[in-house]
Amino acid sequence: MATAKIQHAAKGASNAAYINNPILAMFNYFRDELDEHHDRRERVIKASRDITALSKKMIFTLQRARNLLAPLPASLDKEYQTRHSQIQALFSSIAPDLQDLNAHRYARQISGGIQEYIEALSFHHYLLTGSLIPLASVRDNVRNLIEITPADYILGIFDLVGEIMRFGITMIATRGDVSKLLRDIRELRMQFEALDTSVGGGGLLGKEVSKKMGVMQTCVEKVETAVCGFIVRGSERPKGWVPELAIERAVGGGRGGNFDEDGET
Repeated sequence: MATAKIQHAAKGASNAAYINNPILAMFNYFRDELDEHHDRRERVIKASRDITALSKKMIFTLQRARNLLAPLPASLDKEYQTRHSQIQALFSSIAPDLQDLNAHRYARQISGGIQEYIEALSFHHYLLTGSLIPLASVRDNVRNLIEITPADYILGIFDLVGEIMRFGITMIATRGDVSKLLRDIRELRMQFEALDTSVGGGGLLGKEVSKKMGVMQTCVEKVETAVCGFIVRGSERPKGWVPELAIERAVGGGRGGNFDEDGET
């Protein structure tokens, strides 16, 4: 009996020492912090993927419009606004994860979704107004739930050129006037080519710009070629002719692949 009491007392003392061990408490804190970081990172990644998919669906909706500087048809506008509201809900769900001192740790994970959202938002703005959406307006659209950086804004506008190209090709095929559209994307090309993203210029965007620059230039050249061909040989083409879109596959591949209207590859 005495031996059992001694063993029980020794075990209790050992447990107390184990619980009160400062090194163990420190490692438990680190474990909990790391678990919280991984959970938070996964939430942001999932939200970014969902935002990307919904933004692509918004773009496909907008590509079904047929007029520049005109309100969207009611059915398209309803579809666009529904998906826009879903994106707003996703931004709200991850806002707490992106608003404290550690928010910078998750900027890379959310950046892709933000860029795709800016592409959709800016395309919508361009179709309605014929102008480029300001960074301030993009920030207003997310209601300051998350930070929209100048870098993400610029990269999203790079991708906008591709959507304007697709819309312009459709307008050419339906014999619409694309003179304004062509002037606008040429102006964007000129401004983008003037960007200094070298280390000496601050290295703001670096490799991302170099990857997108070639795609953007190809998009503008595609519209220029289609317009030139239509002007020079338009009278020779049969009714119902549609311009060759082979380059568009390369453009789509440069941005992560082609998607159907449901956002699937």
